[in-house]
Amino acid sequence: MTGRIIETEAHVAEGADWLVRAEPRFAPVVERAGILPLRRRPDGFAQLLSAIVSQQVSVASASAIWGRVEAAGLDRPERVVAASEEEFRAVGLSRQKIRYARALAEAGIDYDALRAAPDDEVVRVLTAVPGIGVWTAEIYAMFSLGRADVFAPGDLALQEAARALFELEERPKEKALREMSLAWSPWRSVAARALWAYYRQDKNREGIR
Repeated sequence: MTGRIIETEAHVAEGADWLVRAEPRFAPVVERAGILPLRRRPDGFAQLLSAIVSQQVSVASASAIWGRVEAAGLDRPERVVAASEEEFRAVGLSRQKIRYARALAEAGIDYDALRAAPDDEVVRVLTAVPGIGVWTAEIYAMFSLGRADVFAPGDLALQEAARALFELEERPKEKALREMSLAWSPWRSVAARALWAYYRQDKNREGIR
């Protein structure tokens, strides 16, 4: 079972209404943010490759590199498998990211099947690919598959937002924040959207691309 799927802003609003009733400290965050963003993205190979390209570089650099990847047609698995290292280098990929891109292209992931897979199965399948960690898998489940009850507690912006909003003495580690997020089920991905909104309000910068 996949649980609820977020496909529209109305679904996000439904989750936000539930969230502020369950945890009133989210109420001023949601009020200030107005409509929490939908953030739905496509699913499939290109979206995961884009996540790999974006690792450890600025948003601007990631966007520039990805534009070159698309222009070269390297956003398709068959092209990635056939491409030379020189072609990858020409678009700005490091040796490590070339290895990750090829591993993803050769993984044979059934993206259609992932749409119906349980959340933990999605994470298991994706993290079996070198270069894809739990954070990337959970973000993919949230925004590419629209899962309503997925959270990404390894995200530093979510950790910092939770520390500030809940007036914690220190930023919660991944395990502690995962346990904390259980209180926001079955709308944990909406809680994540609210915390990213709070981070943007508090720090005046985006917590996620």
